Amino acid sequence: MEAFISTSIGTVVIFAVALWTLPWKGVALWRAAKRGEKKWFVALLIFNTLAILEILYIFVFSKQKENKEPQK
Repeated sequence: MEAFISTSIGTVVIFAVALWTLPWKGVALWRAAKRGEKKWFVALLIFNTLAILEILYIFVFSKQKENKEPQK
């Protein structure tokens, strides 16, 4: 019985992590593809960091280049 309970808890944790990670990964991959940043796209696709890398990319790294580009 204990094995079943720990397996159920593990499944719930994995499901919760997936629900947390997938939207962040989707937005970060979309932004990297839209901006033509192939290295970022591959890094975001391969590395699973519980959305930490994705959040940093969205709010820090992709904003840095936007600020450096000359305004039209």
